[in-house]
Amino acid sequence: MGEGSVYSESQFLEWFEPLDLAMVKNQDVLELGFGNGSLLVHMGRLQPRRLVGVELGDTVEQTKRNLRDLPAGMVELHRGDLCEVNLGTFDLVYCIGVLHHLEHPEEGFRAVLRHVRPGGRFHCWVYAWEGNTIVRHVVEPIRRLTSRLPWWLTKYGVALPLVIPYFLYAKSIAMLARAGMALSRLPLHDYSLWIAQRPFHFFHHVAFDQLVTPRTRYLRRGEVESWLTDTAVDPASVYMIFRNKNSWKFGGRRTAGVEESAGAFLGRDERR
Repeated sequence: MGEGSVYSESQFLEWFEPLDLAMVKNQDVLELGFGNGSLLVHMGRLQPRRLVGVELGDTVEQTKRNLRDLPAGMVELHRGDLCEVNLGTFDLVYCIGVLHHLEHPEEGFRAVLRHVRPGGRFHCWVYAWEGNTIVRHVVEPIRRLTSRLPWWLTKYGVALPLVIPYFLYAKSIAMLARAGMALSRLPLHDYSLWIAQRPFHFFHHVAFDQLVTPRTRYLRRGEVESWLTDTAVDPASVYMIFRNKNSWKFGGRRTAGVEESAGAFLGRDERR
């Protein structure tokens, strides 16, 4: 794992595919919904000119501790509602695993676009409706209860025992796949192969994250596609990926003015 992050470097890079993160150096970057700063840790190592994070929860002090290995003053942390803040515009704005927890996810997406400079990039990840039938029918009813419990009870009294059978299930799928057995029709097959590469404490982290949140929306392909038809989005830049067959990674570029088109990936200083 990366120091101060629950994600390894390879996981971090996979979250952002197909973006070439070499573009981040000397750029202005914003994360909407930074949680405990696990993505900021890795993003900071790419040497952005300015790195800003916004989070509604009370995690700023914990995040500062997780970012202790980055140069002092590199990251600006703000506490606030991502749908309401206005921090100017950035070369890259990303929102990973947050929009699906909002009461109105589309408003969150509009906030993403609002912070992208003309010609700049945005990148998001959300839970999909497709591929999550068992999660929607089994995990969601439990979440509606556990999200009202003290966090420690949810983490250790519910998430911990419940994730053990799924841990064994995912590891079994991975073992059988290595033996050449095709089991692709099993529930959460592709996702299980992905997470089976991780240790048990990562499974526990994911289960707790799923059960502690007060609200979760599972977004259909058509809904996300409709967001990407916004006139602020350059249609030629759009991408949408069915990640692990149970979530959507998507992004693109904000429509650039004529004077900005040639320098879409360059920082302001480089465009002068």
